[in-house]
Amino acid sequence: MGKYFGTDGFRGEANVQLTVNHAFMVGRYVGWYYGRDHKAKIVIGKDTRRSSYMFEYALVAGITASGADAYLLHVTTTPSVSYAVRTEDFDCGIMISASHNPFHDNGIKLLNGNGQKIEAEIEARIEAYLDGKLEELPLATGEDIGRTVDFASGRNRYIGYLISIPCRDFKNIKVGLDCANGSSSAIAKSVFDALQAKTYVINNKPDGTNINTNCGSTHIEVLQRFVVEKGLDIGFAYDGDADRCIAVDHKGNIIDGDKIMYVCGKYLKEQGKLNGNTVVTTVMSNMGLYKALESEGISYEQTAVGDKYVAENMMENNYSIGGEQSGHIIFSRYAATGDGILTSLMVMEACVEKKSTLCDLAKEMKVYPQILRNVRVADKKAARENPKVKEAVEAAARALGTEGRILVRESGTEPLIRVMVEAGTEDICAEYVNSVVKVLEAEELVVE
Repeated sequence: MGKYFGTDGFRGEANVQLTVNHAFMVGRYVGWYYGRDHKAKIVIGKDTRRSSYMFEYALVAGITASGADAYLLHVTTTPSVSYAVRTEDFDCGIMISASHNPFHDNGIKLLNGNGQKIEAEIEARIEAYLDGKLEELPLATGEDIGRTVDFASGRNRYIGYLISIPCRDFKNIKVGLDCANGSSSAIAKSVFDALQAKTYVINNKPDGTNINTNCGSTHIEVLQRFVVEKGLDIGFAYDGDADRCIAVDHKGNIIDGDKIMYVCGKYLKEQGKLNGNTVVTTVMSNMGLYKALESEGISYEQTAVGDKYVAENMMENNYSIGGEQSGHIIFSRYAATGDGILTSLMVMEACVEKKSTLCDLAKEMKVYPQILRNVRVADKKAARENPKVKEAVEAAARALGTEGRILVRESGTEPLIRVMVEAGTEDICAEYVNSVVKVLEAEELVVE
């Protein structure tokens, strides 16, 4: 991770860690970088945060000042930007979003010409430019100044693409959608309606400040209640930019990213479409997923946390499916990045084709109890590398043995140390999570 760019772009509180000037300079650099030998085309999408408009205009100003053309998708999802880049011959894509974070945060995600997270070396060059370590870039003049183009039609083409993916329609299936007052509000219902589902939607009235607030994939209890109270067959909750999805079965049980990977991985294998007979996970996936995959004769690989690492592994090995417990799932046949709406369509297809409920498809995976504590710290690296903290982690790992595991890592997007323990009971999990957190506190590494 760099100074500004984490695992999911440049993220921070709007006009505090991430300022409008930062956005202008990012626009200046990518406009110049991709336009060195031709007239560059850069496509931009945004989520529903109040600050997203401000950052959109700043990015456009920077891009066009460097001589590149900026194409605006307006309010849309991260995967739709990825799709537009891949299919419409853009040099680069930008999504303005802080994903699942509160509305006062925002972020700039950069995608390369393949629709994937931009290369680390380009991020490093942008960071050097932001810090004044590079020469000032030339300003375009006259007819070389870039154009700004309304590209709402690109979003519509993405909607059409999603509708074309399922093998069958969803006629008369009662589907609940929680749009998190975010990007999916403009897309998800129209997709499910076109596939003839009986669609029931909540949290699809964004006002600039209610994105992810007590709704969406980070507050799944809202959808759980809605599905049960309305007697729906299935439900899907998205995050702010709709690159992740968490499902709910008809009984109100949570079907997280791990269970989705199990259900869809098994289905793809049965269809002869699971390349390499492998599912790609991160180190945060539950032990229960690995046990369930092993019982189906399916292999798995682990990466560092972050869908960019999952995507890199999948691309290198031509794997079909990979993702994170949080609901970032990548289906490489259809997309280059996590896509929440696509994920919900693939889950629906598995249910329809197998004439089964999601509850039945997921029941073979037994989840190990897991406790995750997010501890706010002043310095993530100092906290993780503290000798007494490392000693506490090692002691917990020895005690858990093969019947559990502990994982302590830095958040890629927030000033947090994440302490996660999986074990046979919640009491055991709590014991070892607390043992590490107490050391963090004793070493005065924690901030309120």
